[in-house]
Amino acid sequence: MRIPLSWVREFTALDAPVDAIVAALNQLGLEVEGVEEPGAEIGGVVVAEVLDVMAHPDADKLRLVDIDFGLGQTRVVCGAPNVDSGMHVAYAGSGSTLPGGIQLEARKIRGVVSDGMLCSAAELALGDDHGGILDLGADAVLGLDVRELLGLDDVVLDLAITPNRPDAMCVVGVARELAAHFRTPLVVPEPVVPTSPAAVRAISVVVEAPERCPRYLAWTAMVAVGPSPGWMQQRLLKAGMRPISNVVDVTNYVLLERNQPLHAFDLAHLAGPGIVVRLAEAGERMTTLDGVERMLAPDDLLICDANRAPQALAGIMGGRDSEISATTTEVMLEAAYFERMGIARSSKRLKVRSESSARFERGIDPDAVATSAARAMELLVAVAGATVAPEAIDDYPSPAARPTITLRTSKVNGVLGTALADTEVLDALRPLGIDVKGKGDKITAVAPSFRPDLEREIDLVEEVARRIGFDAIGRTVPRPRAQVGGLTRGQRERRLVADALVGAGFSEAVTLPLVADADLESAGAPRDTAVRAANPLRAEESVLRTRILPGLLRAAGTNAARGLGDVVLFELGRVFIAPPSGQLLPIEPTHVAGVLAGQRRRRPVEADRPVDGYDVLDAVRAVLDALEIVDVRFVAAPRPGFRPGALAIEVSGTDVGTAGELDSTVVDAFGLAAPAAAFELDLDVLSAAPRRDRAYRAPSSYPPAVIDLAFVLDHAVAAAEVLATLRAAGTEMLEAVFLFDEFRSETLGHQRSLAFRLRYRAADRTLTDRDVAGLRQAAIDAVTTTHKATLRA
Repeated sequence: MRIPLSWVREFTALDAPVDAIVAALNQLGLEVEGVEEPGAEIGGVVVAEVLDVMAHPDADKLRLVDIDFGLGQTRVVCGAPNVDSGMHVAYAGSGSTLPGGIQLEARKIRGVVSDGMLCSAAELALGDDHGGILDLGADAVLGLDVRELLGLDDVVLDLAITPNRPDAMCVVGVARELAAHFRTPLVVPEPVVPTSPAAVRAISVVVEAPERCPRYLAWTAMVAVGPSPGWMQQRLLKAGMRPISNVVDVTNYVLLERNQPLHAFDLAHLAGPGIVVRLAEAGERMTTLDGVERMLAPDDLLICDANRAPQALAGIMGGRDSEISATTTEVMLEAAYFERMGIARSSKRLKVRSESSARFERGIDPDAVATSAARAMELLVAVAGATVAPEAIDDYPSPAARPTITLRTSKVNGVLGTALADTEVLDALRPLGIDVKGKGDKITAVAPSFRPDLEREIDLVEEVARRIGFDAIGRTVPRPRAQVGGLTRGQRERRLVADALVGAGFSEAVTLPLVADADLESAGAPRDTAVRAANPLRAEESVLRTRILPGLLRAAGTNAARGLGDVVLFELGRVFIAPPSGQLLPIEPTHVAGVLAGQRRRRPVEADRPVDGYDVLDAVRAVLDALEIVDVRFVAAPRPGFRPGALAIEVSGTDVGTAGELDSTVVDAFGLAAPAAAFELDLDVLSAAPRRDRAYRAPSSYPPAVIDLAFVLDHAVAAAEVLATLRAAGTEMLEAVFLFDEFRSETLGHQRSLAFRLRYRAADRTLTDRDVAGLRQAAIDAVTTTHKATLRA
C-alpha cells in the first residue's frame, strides 16, 4: 500500500525525518518495503502559459508554441495534440532535469530551435499518460516550481500491511500509529456537509440478507461530473490509483483516507429508484465494470435496484448498467458494512479482487460507515458542486458490540519479560483508541470498532509490546519450575522403532496420505472405512489411506520401474479411518509398515537369495524387541493381499498387524520386483501392550544346560504355538527357546519335523543330569499332550 507522507501529516504534525518515520513504522509492524521521492530528479520545471500555437513549417504533426514562463518568453516545438492558447503547462527549459536523469538543452527540430519542452504527466512520472500536455489549470502561477505546485517534493511510503491489521490500510490508520509513537496529537476533522431539502427524489432501501449486510447506508446528491482538481488527482496517483472523474475519484479518495469502500451509482439507471440487497439466484448473471459477464452462485451478495436487477457485486465491483458517466447528474452513494467471509468467498470464486474486496474481507469499521459517507459528500460538494439530500437512509438494526477484554499487568510483564507499571500499560494502549481503565490484574479494555483483530488478552499484550518497542524489551533467561520440552513417550517409541528398522537394513520413505482407491483394493486394505476427499487435486488420488502399505508398495514399484528392484523400505505415519456415527473427525492411528522386494544382497558373506517371509518376520521381531513387548504370538491366518502362510501378529490376544509374502496379484499390480514381502503394525495398540520386566537380575555364574528336541507334528500346528507351549512348561530356569530347523519329507506324509533348542540355567548351582532329565521330560510331555506330537529320534 502506497501512502504519501504529506497526506499523513494532515492528521498529525510529524516533524521527524523520513528515516525516523521509516524506522518507527517497521518497529510498529507496518513494514516499509520502499521509499519513493517522485520529484527528486525534477529540477528547473516551471509553470508557463501558452501564448500562441502555430503550424511547423516542415512537419505536419509538429507545432510551434510560444510561451511565457514568468521570467520571459520563448518558443518550443511540441507534438501534443491538446496544446492550446491560454493553457498553463509544465515547461522544462534548457538546463532543467527530468526523471531518469534526463537533462534538457536547446536543439533544432526540423530546422526550428526548441528551447526545452512542454511536459506530459508521464514525463513528470505522474502517470502513464503520454497522449497530451499536462494542463495545470488557470490558477497556476507563472514561474512557480512545478514540484511545489504538484506536491512532487513529497515522500511516498510503500507499506506491507499484514492481514490482521485492516485499520492500517488507510492514511488515517497509519497516522494514528505514528501519532501514538511520536506522541503527537491525532486530529481527524468531522465532516461538514451542507444539504438542500430539494436535492434529489426519494429512494428506498431493502436489505433481504442482514446477516451478510449488517449495515447499509444510501445517500443521494446532484452533481456535475468532470475532472478532479489537480491536488486530488496527484494524491490518487501517488497512492497508485488512476484518476477517472471527480465523483469516482472522491469514492477512491475516501477509501484511501478512511478505509471505507464506497460506490456511486447513477441514480437515473436505478429502477424505483431504490436498492435491494439480496443473495444471487443459481445461474444468475451480471456484467461488471470490467466488461466481464459473470455467472453467479447462491452465496454471492448482490446490490440490486428496486426491480431486483443486479447493479453491483456487493463489496467487490460495480456493474456496467449504473456506472457513473459524463452524463450523470444524480448519484446515489453507497456506504456499507459487509460480512467478511462472504466477500472473501465470492471474490475468490469469481476471481475478482479489488481495493474494496481486499478491505471488506479483512474487516472495516462498522461504526464509521456514516462518518465516511459524510466525508465523501463533503468532498463532492467541494469538487463536483454537489447538492446533497438532507438525510441518508441508514439501515443498521443491530449495531456491532465492541469486545471487552480483561488485561493483567502481571500477564503483560510475564509474557514480555518486563517490569511495567499499570500506568505504563494504560498509557501504551490509550493512543491506539483502546478504552482502558482499572489497575493491576483487573484492567478492563474495550477494543475500538476499527480493530477486529483485538479479541483476547494476548492481543493487547502484543499492542503493549509494539508501543514500548521490541528493541526496548531486554533479553531474559527463563527459569522453569518443572521440566520444559523433551519428547513424549510416543515420540520416543516411534524413534526406537525407526532406529530398529534402520539397523535391520531398511530405508525410511515418506509417501502421500492420499492414495488411489484401486491401490487400496489391490493391497487388500479396507475400503469401506476410507475417508474420501470432496475435491481432490488428482482424481486418481482421492482417498486417505487406511493402511500405509498401498503408498509404500507404489513407491517400491516406482523404484522397480527405474531399475532399482531390490528395495527395503519402511514408513511411519498415520492412517485414516472414517469416523463413527455422531463423530466429526476421522480416527487417525499411527502405523509402521515395511516392504522388501527382489533379492537380498549378501555376497561375499553368503550367496544372494530371494526375499522371503522370514525377512519381514525378522523386521517385526526387531520392532517388538525394541519396544520390549511381551506375550507375542504369530498365528497363521489368511490375509488379503498376502500369500497363504501369512502371519497375524497378536499381542496379549489383540491383533496388531500382519507379516508375510505378498500375493502375486499384488506384486503385478504395483510392478514390484518379485518376490516381495511386507508387514504392517498398529503402533498405537503396541504402545498400550505389556512390556518386559526390567527389574535387574544378577546373571548366573553357573554353566547352562542345552537340550535339542525335534517333534513330528501336523502341518496345521504353527511353530509359534509349540514355542508358547515350551515356554509355559519351562520353569524359571528356562533362559531361552527357539526354533532352529524344519524338516519335510515324503516319509513324514502330511506332517513335518520342528527342532527346538532350549537353554536352562540355575541361579545358585550347576544343574545335575537328574535336573536336566526332569526338565527335558516336562517339555516333551507338554508338547506331545497339547499338540498330539511325537518325539523324533
